[in-house]
Amino acid sequence: MMAFEQDGIIQVEEDELKELLKSKNSDPIIIDVREPFEYEEAHIPGLPLIPMQTIPNMIDQLDKDASYLFVCRSGSRSQNVAMYMQHQGFKNVRNYAGGMLGWSGETTTGLEWVVRDGKELTKFLK
Repeated sequence: MMAFEQDGIIQVEEDELKELLKSKNSDPIIIDVREPFEYEEAHIPGLPLIPMQTIPNMIDQLDKDASYLFVCRSGSRSQNVAMYMQHQGFKNVRNYAGGMLGWSGETTTGLEWVVRDGKELTKFLK
């Protein structure tokens, strides 16, 4: 299944997300945008957490030239984040369409990586 587009945002399917995670490539930066309690219950290992409502405060610390892929529970909040980022001038934003509800891959628990400062994400950028 190929990625499709919705409201100008490319939608990534589960298989593609699994490939991106396997490739250990730093492109795109994959970000979980759910609430801390949701992330703590189960998240994709290694993914940073930036809850949706904190993104506007952090947007100035994020690299507009980097590419991003957003993950939430169902694919709806992450779609809204992608659209918001696009309106803020981020050119390369994508949404994981299935959300964690559609995720059959590995998960882990706990607050592994809660982003306090968007500059933390520069570790992805080689």
